[in-house]
Amino acid sequence: MTTAYVTHPLCEAHQLGADHPESPERLEAIQNRLIAGQLMDFLRWREAQEVTLEQLNDTHDPDYVASIFAKAPAEGHVELDQETLMMPNTLDAALRASGAVVQAVDMVMSGEVENAFCSVRPPGHHAEYDRAMGFCLFNNIAVGARHALNQYGVQRIAIIDFDVHHGNGTENIFQASPNVLYASSYQYPLFPYPDPGASHDNIVHMPLEKGSKGEDFRRAYEAELFEKLEAFAPELIMISAGFDGLAEDPMGQLRLRESDIVWLTEKLMDVAARHSQGRIISVLEGGYNADALGRAVFSHLKVLTQL
Repeated sequence: MTTAYVTHPLCEAHQLGADHPESPERLEAIQNRLIAGQLMDFLRWREAQEVTLEQLNDTHDPDYVASIFAKAPAEGHVELDQETLMMPNTLDAALRASGAVVQAVDMVMSGEVENAFCSVRPPGHHAEYDRAMGFCLFNNIAVGARHALNQYGVQRIAIIDFDVHHGNGTENIFQASPNVLYASSYQYPLFPYPDPGASHDNIVHMPLEKGSKGEDFRRAYEAELFEKLEAFAPELIMISAGFDGLAEDPMGQLRLRESDIVWLTEKLMDVAARHSQGRIISVLEGGYNADALGRAVFSHLKVLTQL
């Protein structure tokens, strides 16, 4: 497999303070582990392009997008909500984060690579159509999915979200779109707190109780997703890859292991081989224990590269 690794130095310039969990050290930990494990030599590294205003407006409310540009501070910080801050380099980082996913879509849909991993921040899956929240300004994976729908005529995209937090933003954007199957496993109750309710139409919810282990995680996917995914027959699979469900992570209380991430990645690779010409785009969301994050992304990418 040829796997793209799309990132940008500006994603590390987004500084939220020494005690903030969403830190540049997250990307450093990933890169260092890939280099130490000699996996980086097998990846097609690309520096992320900027997302265009048109691409953002295709996914988000144009007035909301304009407000984010207008609020970008030259110094100090701007609070978008209690958890979501803009610092002087935040907008530049966010433009590259969304742009990375658009670029990955172009690379995968053109056949340049078979799959891709976007190592970017700020994350995106909490950003709704017209609202920033949960560290997220723009919904990176939704921007990429919309680009695939609009530019490549893709009819069926599956977005699988294994972050410890429910991806309310992605669901908000695609909740009425028959072309997108959105499936999210998440700890509940946990941020963003309101119960998202039962699965319906193109939305699959897989809530997990505090303390759930790998067998609970796997059981949920086996029971709730894979049959629906086969019936949907996605032409492209996208993954909101949040690694904060790992046992070591401080942001949740699930007890997942690297082997559980490997298991799910292998399952999605199998589906992609049958229905999607192997096309998968994985996008970093959460993961706040640097050591665990680096190890888990390494294992995730070993499956994508089939090394």
